[in-house]
Amino acid sequence: MNPSSVSRRSLIAAGAASYSRVLGANDRIGIAVIGAGGRGTAHLRHYVRWKDLNIAVTGICDVYRPNRDKAAQFAAQNFGAQPRTAADYREALAWKETDAVLIATPDFGHSPILKAAVEAGKDAYVEKPFGVAFEDAKQAYLAVKKSGRVVQVGTQRRSDPLYAAAARAARSGAVGKITRVEMAVHFQQPRWRRPAEAVNPEDVDWKAFQMGRFDRGFDPRLLREWQLFEETTNGLPGLWMSHYIDLVPWFMDDPYPSAAASAGGVFLWKDGRKTSDVFYTLLEYPKEFITTWAMSLTNSQGARNLWCGTRGTIDCERWTVSGAGSEQKDAVPSETKLEPAEPVTPDPTVAHVRNWIECMRSRKEPAAGVQAGFSHAVAGIMSAEALRQKRRVRFDAARLTIS
Repeated sequence: MNPSSVSRRSLIAAGAASYSRVLGANDRIGIAVIGAGGRGTAHLRHYVRWKDLNIAVTGICDVYRPNRDKAAQFAAQNFGAQPRTAADYREALAWKETDAVLIATPDFGHSPILKAAVEAGKDAYVEKPFGVAFEDAKQAYLAVKKSGRVVQVGTQRRSDPLYAAAARAARSGAVGKITRVEMAVHFQQPRWRRPAEAVNPEDVDWKAFQMGRFDRGFDPRLLREWQLFEETTNGLPGLWMSHYIDLVPWFMDDPYPSAAASAGGVFLWKDGRKTSDVFYTLLEYPKEFITTWAMSLTNSQGARNLWCGTRGTIDCERWTVSGAGSEQKDAVPSETKLEPAEPVTPDPTVAHVRNWIECMRSRKEPAAGVQAGFSHAVAGIMSAEALRQKRRVRFDAARLTIS
C-alpha cells in the first residue's frame, strides 16, 4: 500500500472494525510499534517479557529503514511471525490485525499519532511527553476521552513502588500542608549524540518524518538528534521535566498549574542546538503551592526531589519522610514535627507495560491514563512557552486555554 494513499475514510473503517471487537481473556492482542528507535526497541524487549499475556508484535512502523528492519527481525524471532512494516503511521493504523499501538516517535509526533490511533479504534501506549504543542495535546486528550480507548502514558514512575508510597504519604497529609516542591536533575554527558553522517537519504521517508508539521530539506542530524531542535521537541520540559512534573498532580491532586515563569538558554553546548542546556521553571498551582524544576546539561551537581510541608519533608532522592524543615511550631499549633525520620517503604505495584496490557483486557484505567498525560503536557508546554515568550504564562482549566 502506498502510504500517501491511506485516506481518512480507510482509517474510519479500520476504527469501526476495531470497535466491534471485544477482547476476551484469551484473545491474542496484536501490537504495532510506531517508532522503532531506542525507546521503541526497549519496549519490544518488554513485550517479550510479557508474552504470557498472549500478545504479539504484528507490525513495525518507522521512517528510517535500518530501525524498521532491525525491529522487524527481532519481532519475527521472538513472536514467531514476520510483522508487517511501513514508514507512514497512517498505514500502520489501518492494519486490521493490530489492536493496539506503541507510539515512540520523536516528541512532536506523540499527540497527533495518538489522536489518529484512538480514532482508528486502537488502544495505545504513548511515550512521554504526551505532547509538546498545546493544540495537538488538547485535541489528543479530547479524542481519547471521547473514544473510550485504553491509553497508557509512558511516565512509568506511576508504576514505581517507591513513588507510589511517596504519593500515598503526600496525599494522606503525612508531612502536613505542602506549600513548596523542589525538583532538579543535572548531568554533563552529551547523551543526545547520535551519528548522522552515515545516514543514507534513500533509507529515510523524509515526508513521513515531518508529518506535515514542518517543511525543510532533508537533514540527517534532525532525524538522529531531534532532541536539539524546536521542530521536533520543546526541549528539556518534554524530554525530562515530564517525568518529574507528572508527580505533582499525582501527589497533590491538583491537575494543572495556574501560571508558569521560566529562564534558560544555550550556555555551554554551542553545537547548533536550539533547545536549552540550562533550564529553570517555576509553576504556581491553585491549591496554594509552588513547584520549581531545574535541569542543566553543564554540571551534574544538585539533584533533588523535595516535598516540603508544615510537619516535615518527603525526600524522593533519599527516600525518607522526616521532620526536616519543620521548626516553627507556632505556625501550625495543631501539628507536630515528624520525629524521627523514616524510610519510604515500597508499595506493591505492577510493571508499567504489563499494567497497560492487563487494562486492555479489563478495560480499566491504567496507572498513567490520559488525564495524567495531559496534565504533565500542560505544565511542560506552559514552561516552554514562558521561556520562548519571555513572560509569565497562564492556564485556564475551565476553558483549557493557555494565555
